[in-house]
Amino acid sequence: MILDIVSYPDPLLKLACSPVDEISEEIRALVADMFETMYASLGVGLAAPQVGCPLRIVVMNPVQKDSPPAPRVFVNPVLEPGGEQILSEQEGCLSVPLNYRADVLRYSTVFVTARDVDGNGIAETLSGFPAVVLQHEVDHLNGVLFIDHISHLRRSLYDSKVKKWLSRKDTA
Repeated sequence: MILDIVSYPDPLLKLACSPVDEISEEIRALVADMFETMYASLGVGLAAPQVGCPLRIVVMNPVQKDSPPAPRVFVNPVLEPGGEQILSEQEGCLSVPLNYRADVLRYSTVFVTARDVDGNGIAETLSGFPAVVLQHEVDHLNGVLFIDHISHLRRSLYDSKVKKWLSRKDTA
């Protein structure tokens, strides 16, 4: 089932998410719906709070040109950044309206520990684009959007555009 994506400035996106205590059939169904929603929205990653569920769950499929699909699920992910800081150019988000994009500093490598949807442990290093996607999605679990990483001026300009867009949308 395709779920509704929560959009900025919804306050749900600012909440720190709760850990998943047990990987139940409901959690597995949520993960399946999150994948369906992510694919339908042409995204490469999706965090549970983006579909209104404040739990520490991330799905992603950071497909790059000429690479096979690599869908991943991370339940209760914990990241240890590594490598150098790199510029994630033109980062965007399914929850940030108006197709806004910005350059964000991210780490080139992250070590992640988590569980998969079957409860198996994950402990691995991701680098490059998959590392950037996972950092972006884990930020969501902590109530942080990529626009929280941009300059105050750029954020103010963006917020003004969103307010205008929302007022036009409400009167339509």
